[in-house]
Amino acid sequence: MQKKGKFDYILLETTGLADPGAVASIFWVDADLGSDIYLDGIITVVDSKYGLKHLMEEKPDGLINEASRQIALADIILINKTDLVLEEDLNKLRTTIRSINGLGKILETQRSRVDLSNILDLHAFDSLSGISLQKKLQHVPAIQPHLDQSIVTITFEVPGNVKEESLNVFIQNLLWEKSVRNKDDRCMEVIRLKGLVSVKDKLQQVIVQGVHELYDLEEAPVSWRDDSERTNRLVFIGRNLDKDILKQLFIATVTEAEKRCTTHFKEDQVCS
Repeated sequence: MQKKGKFDYILLETTGLADPGAVASIFWVDADLGSDIYLDGIITVVDSKYGLKHLMEEKPDGLINEASRQIALADIILINKTDLVLEEDLNKLRTTIRSINGLGKILETQRSRVDLSNILDLHAFDSLSGISLQKKLQHVPAIQPHLDQSIVTITFEVPGNVKEESLNVFIQNLLWEKSVRNKDDRCMEVIRLKGLVSVKDKLQQVIVQGVHELYDLEEAPVSWRDDSERTNRLVFIGRNLDKDILKQLFIATVTEAEKRCTTHFKEDQVCS
């Protein structure tokens, strides 16, 4: 930062075992702090030959497979060395990746050659993403979990407006309190959250972004049309997720505050 203005772009490469979410959180800085650095996006490279093997590795109970976590957090997923595997194996890898992360863009490469315009200036974490986010959210594929991996993508849509304060409660219970559980009484762990919501009394669409315990609500440069039905479309990527419970909890929390507590929402119980 002492040399601010002298860098066009900063690329940070983590180790193969790193948690990209923890690293990204450092750079996801509030604009009010006056920082010239902003988080542009997260890119994950998957080895075509060994990708499935890494994704199938079993970890001790309670730990998330590092490869799955890195894919879950990615805005861009590069499947590299596609020339070294059979098309059948490549299809299995594509299906597995898409079932983990239904929102990220997949690019296939050989020798890691990629057009820089596809991986730079993504604006995946700021208001500019709202311009294309609506279309992306409408086309998130409904793919069943593959290879029994624990991390999946789920999405739902709820019409109408939400109250911003209630929306904060819903997100904080998921990301901070970790008090939302599925039918098997397992903690729902949200790794990545993204969506567009209609906040009451706001003309602009509002972008919801979440990575681990950090989240942000920001008005997009897109207004709701007077003749369109307002709706809230959310995508969750994480472990032990239950679409029906999350949707029911969202409806109850943002529209009926007095009904927030359910059998799956325990204020006195924190997931460990």
